[in-house]
Amino acid sequence: MPKSQTIMGVLPFGVMLVVAVIDVLAGPSLGFLPLLTLGPTFGATVGTVRRTALTGLVALAICVPLAAYNDLLFTRQNNLTIATIAGVSGASMLVSRLRINRERELANVRLVAEVAQRVLLRPVPRRAGDLRIALSYTSAAAEAQIGGDLYEVVTTPHGVRVLIGDVQGKGLESVETAAWVLGAFREAAYEEDDLTRLCERVEASLARHLNGESFVTAIMVEAHDGEVSVLNCGHPPPLIIRSDGRSETVEPPEDCLPLGLGDLGLPGPKALRVPFCDGDLMLLYTDGVIEARDRDGVFFPLGDKLGLLRRDDPQLALDDLRSELLAHVGGPLPDDAAMLLVRR
Repeated sequence: MPKSQTIMGVLPFGVMLVVAVIDVLAGPSLGFLPLLTLGPTFGATVGTVRRTALTGLVALAICVPLAAYNDLLFTRQNNLTIATIAGVSGASMLVSRLRINRERELANVRLVAEVAQRVLLRPVPRRAGDLRIALSYTSAAAEAQIGGDLYEVVTTPHGVRVLIGDVQGKGLESVETAAWVLGAFREAAYEEDDLTRLCERVEASLARHLNGESFVTAIMVEAHDGEVSVLNCGHPPPLIIRSDGRSETVEPPEDCLPLGLGDLGLPGPKALRVPFCDGDLMLLYTDGVIEARDRDGVFFPLGDKLGLLRRDDPQLALDDLRSELLAHVGGPLPDDAAMLLVRR
């Protein structure tokens, strides 16, 4: 049992003991007995219905002898105190029952969310072809396991293909949109031999589902011998860290619209080929990383933290970067943050 729950478990009885001691020391001139209601009140926060009822009985068991000690037994004042303790105990039992039901409902929701996460956001492989891959995903909601960011790594007859994206908006609608993108990508990645046509397949799938106002920024990457193709759909550009320590940003040749806005009739994105040799690293991330701010409003300096990624184990390196991100914010992230680190 966590330490906090242990403390809360003994708190009701500790409070009543303190009230009893103070009442004995103060004498009958000061009426502290009504404060015994704090016992069942605190008991309702963590205890079961039976434990809360036991707390109320203990409060009554303490009240009666103390009332006799103070010559208050059977007086109107003490009768009112006993009635108050009994009433608060009954109300606390009801609150305890409602809390337990709510906790069960929340546990069921979390279970469903975990199942949805395993289906929608599958664990990425540690190795794919000659690539080593690491993942970090942090949801903005403290209790959430899943959000609007998405990622996927698949090994196809056309090579290893990587996707990272960010759905505009939050909530269940963003999760649903993420599911459409991932489903279309997983299917088309095996069938299309060209990254541009793969993107067009995903765009066509979204056009059948989105309402024209939602969109998804995304990057698709395809690994080749000694290079990678990068197709950027309005997403923050990836970073490449060369084996000699130099870093560069893979900017798209021209600005392109996110997925889901193809009806605007503008040209689609074009794939850009860049060298990617042995020992090189590529960091793909969502805007929740670069838009994270500290208490003074300063953005997370991602470019200054790239040295952390030089560790031999990509997952340990990415874990270090995530720790720096959370330390910079100093609390829950304001937006989902996903990072993929690819090492050749």
